[in-house]
Amino acid sequence: QVQLVESGGGLVQPGGSLRLSCATSGFAFSSRWMYWVRQTPGKGLEWVASINTGIGIIQDAEPAKGRFTISRDNAKNTLYLQMNSLRSEDTAVYYCAKDPQGMERGQGTQVTVSS
Repeated sequence: QVQLVESGGGLVQPGGSLRLSCATSGFAFSSRWMYWVRQTPGKGLEWVASINTGIGIIQDAEPAKGRFTISRDNAKNTLYLQMNSLRSEDTAVYYCAKDPQGMERGQGTQVTVSS
């Protein structure tokens, strides 16, 4: 069956960095656009970034521009999100997803940005 397993979250100070990973299986990863979405307490899911199948097109939501980098390794069926210059408002549960609305997503990994 389809599996999306995120990892790499944790507690980081403002200005710090984290690299999230999402190991996938059960579907043709290399043939699909992939997405990162996030959810903060009391809010719905928010699209963060997208990447096309051939890593040639990357789209970032405004909060991520210039700070987050989405990438993928099709040989490993793995999606990544490098997050730099983290801010308190980036605190959220981060999910990798097969769609930008996050309808098909993993269990998530918690990112907490706090001093």
